Amino acid sequence: MSSVWRVADVVATRMETPTARTIRLRIPGLHGHLAGQHVDIRLTAPDGYQAVRSYSIASGGGRGALEPRELPDDELELTVEELADGEVSPYLVRGLADGDQLEVRGPVGGWFVWRDGDTSPVQLIAGGSGVVPLMSMARAHAAAGSAAPFRMLYSLRSPASGYYPDELAALAADTVAPLQLDYVYTRQAPEGAPAPARLTAEGLMQRTLPASDSPTFFICGSTPFVEAVSGWLVDAGHEAARIRTERYGGIGGTP
Repeated sequence: MSSVWRVADVVATRMETPTARTIRLRIPGLHGHLAGQHVDIRLTAPDGYQAVRSYSIASGGGRGALEPRELPDDELELTVEELADGEVSPYLVRGLADGDQLEVRGPVGGWFVWRDGDTSPVQLIAGGSGVVPLMSMARAHAAAGSAAPFRMLYSLRSPASGYYPDELAALAADTVAPLQLDYVYTRQAPEGAPAPARLTAEGLMQRTLPASDSPTFFICGSTPFVEAVSGWLVDAGHEAARIRTERYGGIGGTP
């Protein structure tokens, strides 16, 4: 982890959804990162006003979403969701251009991370843009060819709001280190899927690893989503010590 601010180059970008963008950064002095970590981004206005925000790293195991998919150790990717009242995210999603530079600090974090030497079962639970650090873990799991059972539950409003749909499908089809993938749609569901509905405690139990498997949980989403899901898991007999959570500051509702 580095507490020093460094100047990163914007190598490439891509819109993931109408309001979310993946950004590849080259950071001098970076030597890789752990799956699930984040970085701080600082913007400075002409009058000297500064705004700092934290963004989860989306790449993992040396893999990202943009071409080429393999990343050197001094590069990483973020996926940023635009907040209507945000000071930083609108610029990152709408104003940033390839070749621009950003001030970056990190990577940061050592608890909400997955390490490829861990062989215990893992259950990832994402609400909306909370999928970003969990995607970092899924990529790292695949890159390592890990035998650890990995399952992801992704709750989102509609198919159009989902991040990385093609890559998630490919990870689910991987025969070496497959990702068991479950979706919950709360407002609009694709053809052939169950009718849209909010996630419930019963639905959660049907789509996650059982307590008998002693999985480690990584949950990321809005505060109401994370609190509700965590409570349901504890009520179902999962150990609180195995439930790791991370919240984002965007607008979000209950599951």
